[in-house]
Order: sequence, then C-alpha cells, then structure tokens
Amino acid sequence: MTVRAIFFLASLVLIASDAAAQVDPFEFEVYPYQTLGKGVAEFESLNSFVPSGHSHGDAGTSSGDFASHAMYRTAFEFSYGLTDHVEGAAYLNLAHPNAESFQYAGAKFRFRGSLFEQGELPVDFGWYLELDWHRTPQFDQSQLELELKPIIEKDIGRFEIDLNPIFEKAVFVGPNKNKGLEFGYAAGIYYDWMRSFSPGLEFYGGIGLIDDNDPLAQQQHYIFPVLKGAFPNGIEYSFGPGIGLTRGSDRVITKFNVELERFIGSLF
Repeated sequence: MTVRAIFFLASLVLIASDAAAQVDPFEFEVYPYQTLGKGVAEFESLNSFVPSGHSHGDAGTSSGDFASHAMYRTAFEFSYGLTDHVEGAAYLNLAHPNAESFQYAGAKFRFRGSLFEQGELPVDFGWYLELDWHRTPQFDQSQLELELKPIIEKDIGRFEIDLNPIFEKAVFVGPNKNKGLEFGYAAGIYYDWMRSFSPGLEFYGGIGLIDDNDPLAQQQHYIFPVLKGAFPNGIEYSFGPGIGLTRGSDRVITKFNVELERFIGSLF
C-alpha cells in the first residue's frame, strides 16, 4: 500500500510539472478538501527560513531585490468559516532579510470551498481563489496577482493524498500584467499514524509561464519531509526541512506552521 500511494502521488506531481505558479515562500502549506466549519475562526502563523539559498536577488524563492539566503519570512493568517463549505481569509506577510529588520512584504485575501460531500465521489474536490497585493518591489515585482487552485484529495487506507495545482496571473498593474498564466503545484502525502503526530512528504514547485516554461535548471522544485499533528487544545502544527531539487531552487528551506482553531459563532 505504501509503494502504491507514493507512486500515485509522484505521478500526479509529474503531471503538474508538465503543465506547472511560482513557489510562494510565505505559504508552504498544502490545502486539504475539508474547510473550516461555519462560525469557526482560525489564527495561523506560517514561517520559513532559508539557511542555504542564493546570494543575489531574483533567484530561488526571492522575487525581488533581496537575496533569498538567510531570509526569514512569516505570514499571519486569519480564516473564518462563512458556511460549512466556504471560508474566507486575510494574510499579512512580513520578511526579515539577512542583516535587515522586519519589513512589510504584502497582503493576501482568499476564499476556499469544498464541492459535494466528502466521500460522495471517488476523489474529493475543492476550490481556492486568492488575490495577492504586494506593492513591495523589493520582495515581489508583481504588484497584484490572481491565483486559482483546484483542490484534489484522495484517502487510501491510512494515507491522505492532497494535490493543489496552481494557476497564477499578474493583473491590472505592474511590469508583469501582460504576461500569461504561470502554473505550479503543491502536493502532500501523509500517513495518519495518530492525531497528534503524523509523518508526511510535501512537494512544491513552479515552472514559470505555461506558454514559455523556464529551463529545467532554472525551475524551482522542493521536497519536504514533514511532521504534523493536532492537540486537544485546538493547536495544530506542521514543520520540516525542504530540499531544493534544481539549481534554480534554494538548497535548503525550513518551515514551521502553527494554527489555533476556535468556534466564535456565526457573523452573518
């Protein structure tokens, strides 16, 4: 069962790579089918650090002037369950370049939803729509970006397999507004060992524009061995090191995400 599950995930990732938005270093997270329940609020801190990256800007996970090496990034996210099948969220992104202070690096707003009831189809489907507002060329040259992720989930015994193909487009303003769609992926396979402690593998990557792919050596592809879990007090975590698989990737990235869920009641 383990070999079959890993083979299945690898096949999905390769399919995404044939068609694959650039890696978002503020959000190393793979989204499952399940959304927050109505009236549930979630506070999350998403963190990453690059101990071994590139020494100049616009390389690796850097899309601006600062080098990716020794870059620490954090995103604060607030999500809320609008219904049992739709949630909304807002993010504040901050970054700490090497030898610099914390700086504002942009904001994001998104909606995520699930389609059909879980288990109704052989594969569970969801959707994700995001607007990124940067206005921080030192971190990202694209001022306004629209992102769409189909969410695909399949449970096989104790294994959970999640795939998030990513379509991304710079819109309306900025130097990249006339460029086409980018395509990338986030994917994960997890072994449901126990609720508080489960191992997994996550994959992130991007190949640039769909109609003008970057050369393979310049693309970014990462694999993360991760541990994740949830405690009875509502705190969930996910952490692990990421290894770059191409020259265009940062060599090593670490991620540590912590989230807290609480029911606060319906606002609408």
